[in-house]
Amino acid sequence: MVIAAILFVGGVVNAAPLFKGKEKVPADAVALFDGTDLSQWVQCGTDKASAWKVEKGYVEVKPGAGYLCSKQQFTDCQLHVEFWLPLMADKKGQARANSGVYMQGRYEIQVLDSYGLQPKSDDCGGVYSVAAPLVNACRPPETWQTYDIIFHAPKFDAQGNQTSKAHAIVLQNGVLIQEETEWPEPGRAALDSDPKTPGPISLQDHGCLVRYRNIWVRPL
Repeated sequence: MVIAAILFVGGVVNAAPLFKGKEKVPADAVALFDGTDLSQWVQCGTDKASAWKVEKGYVEVKPGAGYLCSKQQFTDCQLHVEFWLPLMADKKGQARANSGVYMQGRYEIQVLDSYGLQPKSDDCGGVYSVAAPLVNACRPPETWQTYDIIFHAPKFDAQGNQTSKAHAIVLQNGVLIQEETEWPEPGRAALDSDPKTPGPISLQDHGCLVRYRNIWVRPL
């Protein structure tokens, strides 16, 4: 079943499909991970294949193997990604199923087991260290969840002066959790600090067995 979420992008109302399971991606989207292999990805900072584990339609973090980076670089885009968090009942705070989705390898949407918490900027759905989600839309660990992200890269004039900051709309499990939230600058775990250039979609290795599936992106 396809659920339409209403997104406000640049003052225009758009119906963006939220895809469940292994449904087909939009015709104009780039399928970054369809559950079969990591041919569209490398270990971040290298041209080497990643050691993350692919099985049963998902890819799982291999602790210590480094971040996963898409080979293709992006600026403005719509990203769909589904994630699954292990139950780490003996852990607390940032040690509890931590990962992250990075736009351009620089701007992080936090991934964490924050089920049932009053959310902060470093909880699941947070624009990391910048803005808490509007509401806690998390499902319990060991269930699949979705992010749908409308991302706009920072803009610069001909002289190289920044005219707008990176910003995003984020839906988690179909619920609006970030509305045109800005990043003042690339995050502290960014791949680089040059916001003028395109960058990859990046998934964080934070030492936890987080899983991802059904990853696609539409350049805007």
